[in-house]
Amino acid sequence: MVTILVVVAILVCALWIMGHRLGLVPGYDFGAGAYYYADIPGYENIEKEGVYRTGVPYWVHVVLFIGWGWLMYRLWVWIDKRKK
Repeated sequence: MVTILVVVAILVCALWIMGHRLGLVPGYDFGAGAYYYADIPGYENIEKEGVYRTGVPYWVHVVLFIGWGWLMYRLWVWIDKRKK
């Protein structure tokens, strides 16, 4: 019963959000694609004032991403071995 109520609540919320067109970029009616900046014509030319810019080099982000993936894989293997 709880599952059915949650599903109904999610559907009602989703329909309300779509009906009120929340989250879309004003002036750019691309449907679901409006959520992806690559779909906005001339996005690279839009002034990005007040945008946070990190001082961390790109390679550090790549190493952290790969490290996190490896850590989660090892955790998954460890959990899988404990189940057997």
